Amino acid sequence: MPTGRLLRTSTFRLSLLYVCLFGASVLLLLAFIYWTTVRVIDRQTSDTIEAEVRGLAEQYRARGIRRLIAVIEERSGPYGDPDSIYLLADPGFRPLAGNLNAWPREASGSDGVWVEVSARRAGSEDAAGTIRARTFVLPQGFRLLVGRDPRGRADFKGLILESLGGALGITLVLGLLGGLVMSRRMLRRVDAVRETGQRIVRGDLTRRMPVTGVGDEFDRLSVTVNEMLDEIETLMTSLRTVTDSVAHDLRSPLTRLKSRLELALRDGPEDGESQRAALERAIAETDGILRTFATLMEIARAESGQTGIATAKVDLRAVVADMVELYAPLAEEKGLAIDAALDEAGDVAGHGQFLSQLVANLLDNALAYTPAGGRIALSLGTAPSGGVRLTVEDSGPGIPPEERERVLQRFVRLDASRTGGGGGLGLSLVAGVASLHRAELALDESRLGGLRVTLTFPPPAV
Repeated sequence: MPTGRLLRTSTFRLSLLYVCLFGASVLLLLAFIYWTTVRVIDRQTSDTIEAEVRGLAEQYRARGIRRLIAVIEERSGPYGDPDSIYLLADPGFRPLAGNLNAWPREASGSDGVWVEVSARRAGSEDAAGTIRARTFVLPQGFRLLVGRDPRGRADFKGLILESLGGALGITLVLGLLGGLVMSRRMLRRVDAVRETGQRIVRGDLTRRMPVTGVGDEFDRLSVTVNEMLDEIETLMTSLRTVTDSVAHDLRSPLTRLKSRLELALRDGPEDGESQRAALERAIAETDGILRTFATLMEIARAESGQTGIATAKVDLRAVVADMVELYAPLAEEKGLAIDAALDEAGDVAGHGQFLSQLVANLLDNALAYTPAGGRIALSLGTAPSGGVRLTVEDSGPGIPPEERERVLQRFVRLDASRTGGGGGLGLSLVAGVASLHRAELALDESRLGGLRVTLTFPPPAV
């Protein structure tokens, strides 16, 4: 993968920004550590020098000047601390013992104070260095200077700075490497999504976004996009099916319409009755085509949820009762009996017009396929979930289990010749209205021997 692409990714830029912010934070932290460490070292140095001064002063008061000289020579000798500085001078500032060549000029008039002096150590060829020291005037005018050589302290500070600088450098390098690794991983996943998207754009609707299974934000996004693609594929398949079905189902009535119009035109005005009958049949064919298109539009409106009708609490019991009363004469004419068992609790949240159309389509379907002498039963009651359950069943031929999902699609009829009286849209509209009302639709075998359609509506919101 080209490095240039990695450096241009938003992930790398965010990582670089994070590294800069983190590096600044680490730099501040390391500066605080350095400052704190130097303060501790300086405080320990001062405490050590003050302890040395008090100890030597006690030696002088207890055992005199000879004992003090012996102690200073021992401590400043080859077996003493090489960083310690000692100098004992007489009242005339002439050195008596210690590892300095002469009394520093900066400490000539001081007593009991801290001084920064420049002096050369005895027996050393090195240039004079700055020494932090404490002076003390002993009884009888003797003067004592105790200090520390700063070179060890400077070396320690340098070591600290080197270590902290190395830590900062390692932090920045690891941050940049981490940014490159993260960018490479993210870019690989983005490329996979982009490649899948390009294939989908080229027409392969079966492709889906890759899901790694780790459950991160990319996986959640891919799952959502895949669900959207599933819905798009379903809609596209449905659109192709509807287009093919419309072309197939409307070819015959349009052909008949054309034939009857041509017949009316050929008969001419001398055969008025024949011409009138042909026109009436043409109008009937036109009405059938218009009903088909109207039903398709109703299904589309129901499935999209854009009905243009305000949702309200609807008394489903009253709707079913009205439809039963409306279809009772037609059922009696065909020699069918309609039994209705309607419970009192029948309120649902929905659209009264579509609910009426739903019940009408169910009764139309039952009346169309139930033979003379058969029965149609409707029941309305409370579901275990607290909603309303509507059941319509008949004693007709029913629907085979393997066909029950398919008959909910548009233009699906079980007669192989597709010449039945229906248009194959009744149950499709029922499914659309059920989806609009978030109702569960189930098709199964009726206790009467035919088809049973069950719709379970959710309880209306309070």
